[in-house]
Amino acid sequence: MEKNESSHAYGIGIITIIVGMSVSIVFYQMYYIPESLLKPSVDEHILHPVKELIIEMIPGSANPNQQDNFVPKLVRIQLGIDNHVIWKNLDDTPHTVTPDHRAEDPYSGTFGSSGVVKAGEEYEFLFTEDQEIAYHCEPHPWMTGTLIITKQRF
Repeated sequence: MEKNESSHAYGIGIITIIVGMSVSIVFYQMYYIPESLLKPSVDEHILHPVKELIIEMIPGSANPNQQDNFVPKLVRIQLGIDNHVIWKNLDDTPHTVTPDHRAEDPYSGTFGSSGVVKAGEEYEFLFTEDQEIAYHCEPHPWMTGTLIITKQRF
């Protein structure tokens, strides 16, 4: 009578295949999927608008009696035309660009300066979705502005 003996190499091969497949699945779920979902797809004309829009924090903005502070105060923005907005602090006092309510862009992230915008510095943001945002300066709440972002009309 012959006795069937199986090789240990067969068992080790099966275990190697199972471990390899497990590592592949973990890599796919932890690295590939999040990277592919990281940034939404946005048209090139929106990512590279025709021009930049500049909003100035003019000298004397820290004074509550001054009428103008963010110039212009009300801004109408068209995606693909001027949706790259730059706030320039021309004042001697640091200011912030803080949304009245949390505002988030799916491509650029959370809107609002991460700290103060010091004298002579800038804060930039690229809008990729139509929305309306009211904002202010945290240390100077009388400094307010509004952004109305719309899709390109043509």
